[in-house]
Amino acid sequence: MKKEVQNDVRKFGLLGRNISYSFSRGYFTEKFNREGINATYENFDLADIAELPQVLDNNPNLEGFNVTIPYKQEILPYLDHIDPIAERIGAINTVRVLQDGSLHGFNTDYIGFSNAIKPLLHTHHQKALVLGTGGASKAIFYALNGLGILPTAVSRFSGENRFSYEELDEEILKEHTVIVNCTPLGTSPATEAFPPIPIAFIDENHLIFDLIYNPSETKLMQLAAKKGACVSNGLKMLELQAEKSWQHWNSPA
Repeated sequence: MKKEVQNDVRKFGLLGRNISYSFSRGYFTEKFNREGINATYENFDLADIAELPQVLDNNPNLEGFNVTIPYKQEILPYLDHIDPIAERIGAINTVRVLQDGSLHGFNTDYIGFSNAIKPLLHTHHQKALVLGTGGASKAIFYALNGLGILPTAVSRFSGENRFSYEELDEEILKEHTVIVNCTPLGTSPATEAFPPIPIAFIDENHLIFDLIYNPSETKLMQLAAKKGACVSNGLKMLELQAEKSWQHWNSPA
């Protein structure tokens, strides 16, 4: 059904749960102010993804929104069209709302991550450990494969193409010189937490990429840096994926 837009102020937002901390609202609000864009960006904090239709009904001028934890996979059944790459990844972080009310899903996480990590890579970075198995990790897997780096997941339980944290040893860490943290461990305010990997086996050959951006230097990054590793937080990735979301929202329908 065609949307009835009530005013000329464009509206965008973020869909998630417990997202008051979110990067996106501040980033886009600053962007709109800086570039003179007549638009707003607000958080839609939902207890359940089933509340999405009500959000759409209550915001008829909503043109697009980002999706974060825990709905990157749960939103898939609500979409009318899924970009082929997003479909292969199996997770959505950007949705465009067309004039006819249809929802088109994209994944910009993989682009943001790929372009953020690319300048940090060296020839010895051939294999990666991806900590966590949520929606964000799916985009990281896709990006790493595209960069020619073989990823293996790490979680509490081992499985196909997946190590448990308990299995990680010196040999595994020596072979996997890229480590990407896709878990929330270390996010403010619990800044002393970090994924239980054996820090003792990290050295100057390692690249640690933590998707967390608050704090700017996580405990994992601090410990790895002391061992001589190259470290990066997720801020650049977020900025790049946000700009790609903006492109999707403004591209020809």
